[in-house]
Amino acid sequence: MAFHENRWLVVAGALIIQVCLGAIYSWSVFVNPLKDVFSFTTTQTQAIFSLALAAFALVMIFAGKLQDKKGPRTVATLGGIVLGAGYLLAAFSGDSFLLLALSVGIIGGAGIGFAYVCPIAACVKWFPDKRGMVTGFAVAGFGAGAWLFAKIASGFINAYGLSSAFMYLGMIFMVAVVTGAQLLRNPPAGWRPAGWQPPASKSATAVAMDFEWRDMVRHRQFWRLWLMFVFGAAAGLLVIGILKPFGIHSGLSTAAAAHAVGVLALFNGAGRILWGAISDRIGRKNAMMLMFLLQGVMMLALIKMGSNEMTLSIAAAWVGFNFGGNLALFPATTADFFGTRHVGINYGLMFTAYGVAGIAGPILAGSVFDMTGSYLWAFIPAGVACFAAAGISLGLKPPQHG
Repeated sequence: MAFHENRWLVVAGALIIQVCLGAIYSWSVFVNPLKDVFSFTTTQTQAIFSLALAAFALVMIFAGKLQDKKGPRTVATLGGIVLGAGYLLAAFSGDSFLLLALSVGIIGGAGIGFAYVCPIAACVKWFPDKRGMVTGFAVAGFGAGAWLFAKIASGFINAYGLSSAFMYLGMIFMVAVVTGAQLLRNPPAGWRPAGWQPPASKSATAVAMDFEWRDMVRHRQFWRLWLMFVFGAAAGLLVIGILKPFGIHSGLSTAAAAHAVGVLALFNGAGRILWGAISDRIGRKNAMMLMFLLQGVMMLALIKMGSNEMTLSIAAAWVGFNFGGNLALFPATTADFFGTRHVGINYGLMFTAYGVAGIAGPILAGSVFDMTGSYLWAFIPAGVACFAAAGISLGLKPPQHG
């Protein structure tokens, strides 16, 4: 069977890769062990997480441009090697904050950046007829991977200690991501699904033009999307980075707080699929506005929901579901607004918003807690930011060349 007759193989490769890359979202299971064993502060634990997210976003710019030239398989393979190497190096870092920041933060984050854009860029080209939905599928593994690796990492830490946990995770990442990368490739030039013709306007934001990145960044719509992405991602990443210690601080057992991490991860994955599919029906603009409004409400309510396992699980599901939507709607909208020909570099630039969010959200949470002993004044500005993103979405419209 010719590869183009089974384009779902690309999605399978995407899921394998994204499950491993999503392990970074299980970071909160490392927070208390790092504090207990190595005497790290909360801010230090969140700095490692933030460095990983920032490196992820910055490297993705270069990776997007490289995969546009070399194809997704080569670049994703490189990402798997770099990611695995970062965690293997962490196994030999001991209690050095700087070495862990370098290995897990900078090197590991760079590996994620190389691999992440490749499945997205390939899938939007293979599925012009289901762009929102398939983008959700392509990145759903990232959310599900957090649930899976929260359990795996916790098991490794409890059984073998922190250093060995990093070593075993590095081995898994290197083998699995390189394997998944072999299923990625671009469709032949001019390829379309059988019987499919481009609609005049499938989405409320859809256009048919291909923008180069230099043209894209000159458009106001790019910067509106970028700012919305910063606000929405910062809120979600803030919670992801501190969910388990927040639950423990609020009076829950370690097991109950860890359960909430798993719930968030599962709904993160589900949100990517469902928000993508919803946006195919009601339009990206309407989906974004609704998603940000819902997230803003929960960010303001979250401080009161940490002391009960059921309410924290509900909050985790809510936050995860809406956060996951960002990672489906923004690549799909980037392709809608600016075309698919240069989607690797274009979404790489859009994704720098995630890097900014990855610094702002977790560092805000860690520093506020270290100063006040509470997360209240981290959650409130995050909620306000989500409402601001919903307001900005009202002005979204397709850009025009020239």
